[in-house]
Amino acid sequence: MKAVFEFLVVILFFATYALTKNIILATEVAIAAGLIQAAWCLIKYRRLQTMQWVSLLLVVILGGATIILKNPHFIMWKPTILFWVMAIGLLISHLCGKNVLKSTIGKEISLPAPAWRKLTYAWVIFLLALGTLNLWVAYCFTEAQWVNFKLFGSTTILVLFTIGQTVYISRYIKKDEL
Repeated sequence: MKAVFEFLVVILFFATYALTKNIILATEVAIAAGLIQAAWCLIKYRRLQTMQWVSLLLVVILGGATIILKNPHFIMWKPTILFWVMAIGLLISHLCGKNVLKSTIGKEISLPAPAWRKLTYAWVIFLLALGTLNLWVAYCFTEAQWVNFKLFGSTTILVLFTIGQTVYISRYIKKDEL
């Protein structure tokens, strides 16, 4: 249920666009939903995670620019900037000696240092590529095709990549840990 709640802003954006074909209205809904979602998380958990803050700021700033300037390309940049920020954050933290992936999921699984390094670099490259792909779709296809890609395409690609990473990680899990 929490995963659906985390994805709620995207679902509401898509639903509004599907019903109205109006990306400005869909962006307004996304901003309102993002603010409500953030407020709810702050009340329930007393905090927002770093990426939740980044995502909220991006939807408010880029969504606001989309609404004010009546230019949908601002909101179309949001996934790209989010993916690139995540990639840069992973890379910088790794280069500074703190592997964010290890600190996030290292409690559940134990991997050797080279595996954490490969996993981190794979995610960095993947996120940079996914951000670039988002821009390509935004500028080379119709607005409606980008909206569909945002919900279905990038989500499917992300799930498939995560499955691939799970297969990679599974090589290191001992049978007695299952």
